[in-house]
Amino acid sequence: MGTSSDRRRERIVSSDGSSGGEGMTSLSELVALAEAGAFSRLAELAEEMHPSDLADLVASVSSEALRLRILKSLPTELASETLAEMEEDEDRAELLGALSSTRGAALLKELPDDDAADLVGELEPEDRDRILAALPVEEAGEIRDLLRYGEETAGGLMTTALVSVSADASAGQAIAEIRRQGREVEDFYTVFVVDGRGRLRGTVPLDDLILADPEDPIESLVEPSAATVLPDTDQEEAGRIIGRYNLASLPVVNEEGALLGRITFDDVIDVIEAETTEDILKLAGVSDDEELRAGWLESVRSRLPWLVLNLVTAGVAASVILNFEHVVAEATFLAFLMPVIAALGGNTGTQALAVTIRRIAVGEGPLADNFRVVGKEVLVGLLNGLVLGACFAVFAYLYDGQLLMGVVVLLAMWANIVVAGFAGAMVPTVLHRLGVDPAVASSVFVHTLTDLVGFTMVLGLAIALLG
Repeated sequence: MGTSSDRRRERIVSSDGSSGGEGMTSLSELVALAEAGAFSRLAELAEEMHPSDLADLVASVSSEALRLRILKSLPTELASETLAEMEEDEDRAELLGALSSTRGAALLKELPDDDAADLVGELEPEDRDRILAALPVEEAGEIRDLLRYGEETAGGLMTTALVSVSADASAGQAIAEIRRQGREVEDFYTVFVVDGRGRLRGTVPLDDLILADPEDPIESLVEPSAATVLPDTDQEEAGRIIGRYNLASLPVVNEEGALLGRITFDDVIDVIEAETTEDILKLAGVSDDEELRAGWLESVRSRLPWLVLNLVTAGVAASVILNFEHVVAEATFLAFLMPVIAALGGNTGTQALAVTIRRIAVGEGPLADNFRVVGKEVLVGLLNGLVLGACFAVFAYLYDGQLLMGVVVLLAMWANIVVAGFAGAMVPTVLHRLGVDPAVASSVFVHTLTDLVGFTMVLGLAIALLG
């Protein structure tokens, strides 16, 4: 999968050399060529372009018939890479399904099996069967095998194209086998070593292999794999493992330890981007169903339910003020204090939320460490609350002239920031423990709690201390 087309679009620049060098053609010029039917000229220019930029060109054309003509005008290999670089929401499956069985199969043959499986998985069942039937039996079988795994699992992310040698081979035999397999496998970074039953024994560094005597047994050069994953492992966990151990590729094995495939670091980059985008949207109370380039109606449908929920929780918090209406009427200065103290608590809770959710997302340390983070956030809240409360208390005293008003502000601000730090760390930790996505639900609970505590502390302390 390619990067977002909004960012890809920045790489196609005009011939004025403002970005990317001279002689490059602007996106508008390419679209104009397509609309004018100058597909031969377009194909010539396409030879010098990156497939990601071509994917942006295809996505920028509104007419599906014209998009299909552009795709058909490209050489097979370039057309297949262009499809693979397009985003799922750019209707790439519709384009592939609109092609003839022969042309569609030809495009799939040019792609790594994991990219081909991603594309085929987006097709309608009838188009999927039609195009797979036009592929050689072995290649169609490999794609069908990958489709058995969930889209967001290690199995759905892996490719079965890899280079492996037998543990019983010599160094010379292994080099010959690597040369043979390497002609068919694109961009292999790791040589895996397997036993006679296909079980992973480890990896062999290429430099050690090249420097070894031809008669040296491979088994003497094998290094244990830093990590492996099962095919049903979540893709986000696979990404964390690759990052943790700085792996170029991560082996995927079955329950018996047999090597099934590999996940490469370039695939993980896409996963990290997608997962990070999803978490950011959820933390903001926006459903991940809403695409970044969605229309206004889709945005309304995605956001309105969360806003309604926020309206209810905010109303619950604000109802505290109704119960202390007489206090506010007698000391109107409190009406100024409450939103400031509640806002500081909300900001503190958001800071603790962001740190805690990131810690959970990247899997830093065991669960017990996550609970210890709660203590750290409470300590931070104690210190920050004391400083902020003292500053605001001085302002309140100077404005209102009552020393006790300053004490009310100090204690209310201090307590609310401590509670906010505690809640911002504890709520997502507990939700994660219960199996609930903390990025979705945490902010609603934390912000409601800080508002409730802020309003209650100000008004309650005002009754107790001011009379």
